[in-house]
Amino acid sequence: MKFQCEAYTKSGDPVSEIVEAATAEEAIERLRRRGMFVLSTSEAGDAPAASKTKSGKRTKSNPKQLAVFAREMSVLISTGTPVMESLVALERQTQSETWKNALARVRAKVEEGMPLSQAMADQPGIFDPVSRSLVAAGESSGKLDTMFERLAVLSRRQAAAHSAIMGAMIYPALLLSVAGIVLVLMLMFVLPRFGGLFETLDTPLPPTTKILMVMSDAMLAYWWGIAPALVACVVGGVFWARSAHGKAVRDTAMVRMPKVGVLARAFATARIARLLGVLLESKVPLMEALALTKASMTNANYARLIEAAETQVTKGESMSAAFGGSDLVAHSVCEAMRNGEQSGRLGKVLLNVADYLDEENETVIKSLSTLIEPVIMISLGLVVGFVAVSMFLPLFDLTASAGGGAP
Repeated sequence: MKFQCEAYTKSGDPVSEIVEAATAEEAIERLRRRGMFVLSTSEAGDAPAASKTKSGKRTKSNPKQLAVFAREMSVLISTGTPVMESLVALERQTQSETWKNALARVRAKVEEGMPLSQAMADQPGIFDPVSRSLVAAGESSGKLDTMFERLAVLSRRQAAAHSAIMGAMIYPALLLSVAGIVLVLMLMFVLPRFGGLFETLDTPLPPTTKILMVMSDAMLAYWWGIAPALVACVVGGVFWARSAHGKAVRDTAMVRMPKVGVLARAFATARIARLLGVLLESKVPLMEALALTKASMTNANYARLIEAAETQVTKGESMSAAFGGSDLVAHSVCEAMRNGEQSGRLGKVLLNVADYLDEENETVIKSLSTLIEPVIMISLGLVVGFVAVSMFLPLFDLTASAGGGAP
C-alpha cells in the first residue's frame, strides 16, 4: 500500500512524501529512520480531512477548548472507559458545533481502526502537532490518561498566559480609544463654536489656540479625505505586518523594546521551557521535541534559536550551549538547562523553570496593569485640559484686558 505522509525534517522544513509500506506504522518508522518527524499519514489518493465548518471555512480551536477536551478524556480513560466510548460521550455533551463535528470525524476514524493520534492528525485546525505527539506517546507507552492530563495542564497554562496578556491590553486600549474619540469630537463640534466667538471678539489668539483652530478647520474641510486616508493606513499597516518583512520587524521589535521586550522574552522562554518539558517528560525524542517546539513558535527569532539548538544536538553538543549563546534566553534559564542535561532530568527541570517564569510573568503583568491605567487616565486628563485651557485662555485675556481698562 502507498501512504501519503506529512512530516518535518531535522531542519524543521515541512515535507510531504508517498511511502510504500504494508501498514501506516511501517511507513512512519521508515521516515523516522531517515530523521523525520511524522505528523500524519493517509492512504495515497485520499485527501486528509480538513478541519472546516459547514460554510467551508477553516477553523481553529483555542487552548481553553483543548484543555477541556484533554481533561475530560484523561478522567474518562483513567476510570477505565474505552477511547471510543469517551469520544462518544464528549461528542454528545459538547456545545461547540466546531468541536462536535471534529470529534465526530475523529470517532469515525477510530471506529475504522485508526489510532487516535492519527485520527486527530486529520483535524490539523483543531489539534496541533504537540497535542498529537503527546497522544501518540501515550498510545505507545500505554499511559494515554497521563498524556491527556499533561496536555490539559499545558493547554490551561497557554490559555492563562493568553488571557493575562489580553486582559492587560483591553483596558488601556479602551481608554486610548475613548481619548481619541473625545479629542475628535472636541475638534469637530466644540471648537468650531468657539471659532465664531473668537471672530466676533477680534482679539489676538494664543499660539496653542491657533494650532487647535487650524486642526479643527482642517478636519471639517477635509474629513472626506482624512477618514479614507486613516482607513488606508490601518489596512496597509495590517498587510505590511503580515508580510515577511513586516513579521521580521515586528518580531525583532517585540523582543528588543525597552520594558516590553523583557516581558516578551520571558513569555517566549516560558513557552519553550513548558513545551520542551512536557514533551521530554512524555518520552518524546529530543529532536522531535525541538521540531515541535519550533513549529509552535510565533516569533521568528526564537524559531531560529531553536533551529540552532537542533544543529548543536545533531553535532552531539548540548542544547543549552545554543541557548546560552543568545541574549533571548536569560542566563539563569540556560544554567538550569545545563544542570538538567547533566543530571538527566532535563524535562523536569524545564517544567520547574516554566512554572517559575509563569508566576513571575503573571506578577509583572498585574504590576504593569496597575501602573498603566493611572498613566493613561492622567494623560487623557492632560489632553482634555490642554484643549479646554486653550479655548478659554482668549476669554480670560479679554476679561483681564477689560478689567484693566476700567476706570
